[in-house]
Amino acid sequence: MKARLPKGYGGGGAGNMQQLARQAQKMQEAMETATEELEAKEYSSTSGGGAVKVTVTGKLEVKSIEIDPEVIDPEDAEMLSDLIIAATNEALRAASQEKEDTMSALSGGLNIPGLF
Repeated sequence: MKARLPKGYGGGGAGNMQQLARQAQKMQEAMETATEELEAKEYSSTSGGGAVKVTVTGKLEVKSIEIDPEVIDPEDAEMLSDLIIAATNEALRAASQEKEDTMSALSGGLNIPGLF
């Protein structure tokens, strides 16, 4: 008994390889464009009820830190440090998650090393 492939599968040889290469190139171009757009974005997060606000870029670089003067207590610098860390980590997580979601959507869930 012979197995039948759906129409458009098999028997194409070099033609199918060229088509696959073109599709991969289009996917890579789409990912590069998406990466540029994501790197241009900014992500902000707050902690301590808005006492500390941190903004990072899509390149995962801290752009700004805003601190409400009311939370600056020379006797409790550790608390301020904790608030800054919490806000920074949350902003970085948001930037990383959006990049991961975007790339996964573009690649259809494929993880091709070196492509992105």
